[in-house]
Amino acid sequence: MSNSVPFDTLKFVETLEAGGFSHAQAKAAAEAFAAATSQELATKRDLRETELRLDAKIETAVRDLKIWFGSIMVVAVGVVLTAIRYLPAGHP
Repeated sequence: MSNSVPFDTLKFVETLEAGGFSHAQAKAAAEAFAAATSQELATKRDLRETELRLDAKIETAVRDLKIWFGSIMVVAVGVVLTAIRYLPAGHP
């Protein structure tokens, strides 16, 4: 993914110098601008792909939580039923 646009730093420096910048200031500004604009940017397609991956992870997490909660409920019901079995008999 390379979305960088060619940038003419020399022309940029010359334009800044014509506007009153010193050579050092113009050069530093041109280098900073070139570095900032050469970074790769995310496209809509990249964002959609990331969203789809996150949706899949969320669905997996929800499924896992449902399985975990169901397992806990089965164990809890088993413990309660076992405890009821061992309770002393009621009064006659």
